[in-house]
Amino acid sequence: MAAYKDLVGQKITKVTSNPGEPKTGQMWYNSTDGKLKGLAIVEAWVSSSSMNSARYRTGGAGTQTSALAFGGSTGNPGAQPSTNATEEYNGSGWSTSGNLNEARRGLGGAGTQTAGLAYAGSPSPSDANTTNLCEEYDGSSWTAVNTMNTARQTFMGAGTQTAAFAAGGVVPPSYTNTNASEVYDGTNWTASPGTIGTASRQGAASGTSTAGLIFSGATSPSALLSTTQTFDGSTYTTVNSMNTARRALAGSGTQTAAVGFGGSTPSPGYEVLTESWDGTSWSVSPTLATGRQFIAGAVQAPSSASLAFSGFVSTGTSALTEEFNKSVNTITAAAWASGGAMNTARQQLAGFGTQTAAVAAAGTTGSVTAATEEYNGSSWTNSTSAGTARRIVSGTGIETAGLIVTGFIPPISTATEEYNGSSWTAGGSISTPRYQHNSAFGSQTAAALAGGFAPPSSNATEEYDGSSWSGGGNLNTARGSGSTLGSAQTAAIMVGGYDNNPSYTAASENYNGTSWTSITPALTAGSNRGGSGNETDGFVYGGDLDTAGNALTERYNGTVFYTQPSLGTARAALSGSYGPSGTAAAAIGFGGNVPPVSNATEEFTEETTTGNITDFTTS
Repeated sequence: MAAYKDLVGQKITKVTSNPGEPKTGQMWYNSTDGKLKGLAIVEAWVSSSSMNSARYRTGGAGTQTSALAFGGSTGNPGAQPSTNATEEYNGSGWSTSGNLNEARRGLGGAGTQTAGLAYAGSPSPSDANTTNLCEEYDGSSWTAVNTMNTARQTFMGAGTQTAAFAAGGVVPPSYTNTNASEVYDGTNWTASPGTIGTASRQGAASGTSTAGLIFSGATSPSALLSTTQTFDGSTYTTVNSMNTARRALAGSGTQTAAVGFGGSTPSPGYEVLTESWDGTSWSVSPTLATGRQFIAGAVQAPSSASLAFSGFVSTGTSALTEEFNKSVNTITAAAWASGGAMNTARQQLAGFGTQTAAVAAAGTTGSVTAATEEYNGSSWTNSTSAGTARRIVSGTGIETAGLIVTGFIPPISTATEEYNGSSWTAGGSISTPRYQHNSAFGSQTAAALAGGFAPPSSNATEEYDGSSWSGGGNLNTARGSGSTLGSAQTAAIMVGGYDNNPSYTAASENYNGTSWTSITPALTAGSNRGGSGNETDGFVYGGDLDTAGNALTERYNGTVFYTQPSLGTARAALSGSYGPSGTAAAAIGFGGNVPPVSNATEEFTEETTTGNITDFTTS
């Protein structure tokens, strides 16, 4: 037997405290607590950012950090409207992409995020209306390719864009189970000479067209299967069954290392069960946080890093996403958490700074206020009030060098005030009287303000040099109460807002110090959002969507907007860490309209990974 040193490359060392970043396989003796320690394998599901649209019977492809979701049904059983919507997951959140050519549900998915495959399924309005259409995805758009031999839906399928397979499912004209199989080589579909053991539907699959695995399913809603079969490209062979029979589950992995999760059983119906396959048998793994049937997964994800999304829960369609990991690391999901409460509850306030050094100023408690507070990362402390009480006001800068500008007293304010960390000083007035919330960016000596209400809505941009304001490039879309994020006066984005109709917009624009350019729109139209970060990594959160405050969070990476964990409390007209030092990774939101006005503070923390250190015993 090889020695530990030969396997790991070092001896078991004696230490008084655990190493900060242990290596995989490393062991050590902690003399302080008298224990032999090392990293141990841990399995767990962790909640992640929700999809943009709730759905079930969705197609899935890709991996845990690069997944693809397409099609599905957005309604409840009975109505079941099919969708052609496509979303991409980057390991943190979901963004929208090009639509399928044909809306459908109960379809198969294979391949990767940049080379995906969608095949068969059921268009609206009836499950009996089944298609054999096949489409390939190139990372942005779908193209119809050669059709399948047999139209079917809710079948077992997996593989790559050039080596996929489909087994079982239901076929027209009378919603009949089939045992037929076919394979795809990247150009054509060919009927497989082999058939599955039992004509069935709603099972799951993993692997490829020459090394596939299918498991569970049903012959009817009440006749559930636990069977498992391997596929070599021509023959299906029965192997050891799953521990729990179920249908409408999902899976991922390979023929020798797969994971199956979710599904439907007689009770409770919406399953949380997870099982892992090692090439020989199934074992029970940690459960999903939320039980779902007709769930989808990233079929190419390895069994040690799977991804579950969408599905049907007891209350209807779901947009939930969960990540499964089997590793020596403990993963804590990204999330918003409560921080210290403000001393003065208010909305339509200005904010600037960072998560650990923020300033809140002005706003309305029901009456306009000039109150100012500073946040140190745990609690708020009252500071000197601003010179002018006002609401619907914008701020930017850092805790020791910030400013607030515009607002509504009434009348509309043109005043600028500068903050030095303890007191306020009057600055130059803007040229165009308007009020605007969360739409300033840059530093105290090189700031800008875009849009606002004069009224009507304005497209004006003005730039501040530390003493006076002058004209900048006009927005392409006149709007008020958009959220503007930027690292400098010459680098910012404007997100959303609303115009004079009035109607909310998702339109977004980028500013280079001279002109505004339209960019990818936000995922959701809205205004009066909080914000943190900059033009290449920024957050917008909360705000008004069709007159109601919400908890949604979106992140922009310089190219697209994608979902992030929602705020704990839905609200509009809140503020955040505006200014050149604010970051998306350490965002903060405070105040707002719940209703009534709020003093709540929330802080965002990115996903963290730490080694799972455990004690070992010797014999």
